[in-house]
Amino acid sequence: MAEENAPEHAPYGQLPTGGAVRPMTRWGTEVMHRRQQQVTVFDDALRQLAADMVATMYAAEGVGLAACQIGEDVAMFVFDCPDAAGERWVGVVCNPVVTLPEGRDRVLDEDLEGCLSYPGAFVSCARPDTARVDGAGLDGEPVTFQGDGLLARCLQHETDHTQGVVFGDRISDRNRKKLRKEHDKLADEFPPEWPVGATA
Repeated sequence: MAEENAPEHAPYGQLPTGGAVRPMTRWGTEVMHRRQQQVTVFDDALRQLAADMVATMYAAEGVGLAACQIGEDVAMFVFDCPDAAGERWVGVVCNPVVTLPEGRDRVLDEDLEGCLSYPGAFVSCARPDTARVDGAGLDGEPVTFQGDGLLARCLQHETDHTQGVVFGDRISDRNRKKLRKEHDKLADEFPPEWPVGATA
């Protein structure tokens, strides 16, 4: 979880504000499991959607959120996430493309992962320990983010969402069962309208 008082890196500007908190779309909903529509129009409506995503991410105490997680078929995500050194990064990425290390440079980081669209549950998920994402910002300008630690995991996780992939697709059957059990145990803490009404 991002620390509110940590130094912030926002190379393409601050996250949009003034958004409304929206209910979280859950795994199993059709929009969560298909490739999202590419952004072709960069307008006030897109900026408002991003602002709603930011507000929802903070209300849910997350470090990243894709548009499909509030029910929108749009290839975009927002994030506010620390890297391995604890440096805090924020940004918006439309039409993300992830680049991961290969060969000798590829080192897997086996760490706990969770998803706001399957709230309350965390299991181990192996991902490359560094990642780079290229895409477009809210004005259509090229943007690039790269890093390690939780930031690398976040960039991969959120880009996956724009491809219709949830992290449950990337874990073993055993871990998937464990994830489901943990999620079901805590389901009452996350009603259908969550995080609307939640106190951040």
